[in-house]
Amino acid sequence: MAVVTYSPGIDYVQGSLVKAKKKDGHRCGEYLIGTHRTAPTTNPNCTRLYIRKGETYDQSNRQLSQKETATRAMFAAVSTMVATRRKSLEHIAADKQAFDAQKDLPEGKKTMTAYLWAVCKAQYESAQG
Repeated sequence: MAVVTYSPGIDYVQGSLVKAKKKDGHRCGEYLIGTHRTAPTTNPNCTRLYIRKGETYDQSNRQLSQKETATRAMFAAVSTMVATRRKSLEHIAADKQAFDAQKDLPEGKKTMTAYLWAVCKAQYESAQG
């Protein structure tokens, strides 16, 4: 792994150093990104540079597979179910109790949103077949 040494007076570089050019619509170009880790650690190498080579691709005209279409339909349906359930007065108290009971388990969901997604996805899958 390469190590970056900066000139005196420059502690670190963070952010996009070279941005992509968008001349022909939305196309991905070359990026040079520098990151600096500020968390306490024993590793003195806190700066990293990432290079992303430019590539152009257009996905707007490609056909979706059946799996992709089904996944998008499932995501839309479960997302709507979660939003509805989150606002439903008849489910709030029961969901809060069930969430609190499972959140400290090894396989438990750590956030209420993750819990609601799991519950609503299970409902969706059972309704589908």
